[in-house]
Amino acid sequence: MKNYLIIGASKGIGFATAQLLQHEANIYTVSRSEMPDPSINSGQHFVMNIVKDDLQLLDSLPSELHGVVYCPGSINLKSFNRLTEADFLSDFQQNVWGAVRVIQYCLPRLKKAKGSSIVLYSTVAVQTGMTFHSSIAVAKAGVEGLGRSLAAEFAGVNIRVNVIAPSLTDTPLAANLLNTPEKIEGASKRNPLQRIGTAADMAEMTAFLLSEKASWMTGQVIHIDGGMGSIR
Repeated sequence: MKNYLIIGASKGIGFATAQLLQHEANIYTVSRSEMPDPSINSGQHFVMNIVKDDLQLLDSLPSELHGVVYCPGSINLKSFNRLTEADFLSDFQQNVWGAVRVIQYCLPRLKKAKGSSIVLYSTVAVQTGMTFHSSIAVAKAGVEGLGRSLAAEFAGVNIRVNVIAPSLTDTPLAANLLNTPEKIEGASKRNPLQRIGTAADMAEMTAFLLSEKASWMTGQVIHIDGGMGSIR
């Protein structure tokens, strides 16, 4: 069986991905809290802060990793003049620096698998300018740049790197934006497909990108956004 590492696996998209893949791979998970369903982990769960903690805590991972999924994100929506240096740095650390740390640490294991996949997460707000999104859009643009650069650099060692860019998705991260029927209706109407995304929508694409079905895909930013990024 393949070995997959999912960062940010206790909630939302990461948890849905772990649920989806649990019967076809050994799932190793990382988050700052315990998994709500410990039975999902056929591998091991690590409770840690991926941005700050010593990554040697992950030394018990298997010698080969066939996939790494980096799900952590942030939704820090403020007018530009209210954003502080700490806001920009926090979004960068959570979204970009954490991914950099994990990928650098896991790279020997990904190479050893002789065919592996990295999946990162961006946002539709990078492509489509949105009010109050400047900090998170800057950070996620960094994720997209990282993904494309690594796809080029790692192609020769058969490691694929792709990025998923959702629009607003019904996860705990977005709870404050979807906490009333009116907000849910408004968010749904902003999407051409007239609904908000689900964690399951993102998990399905993540599973595809990890699989051999996507073996000729790398360096892509894939918009799973109800059409918001491309049509009106």
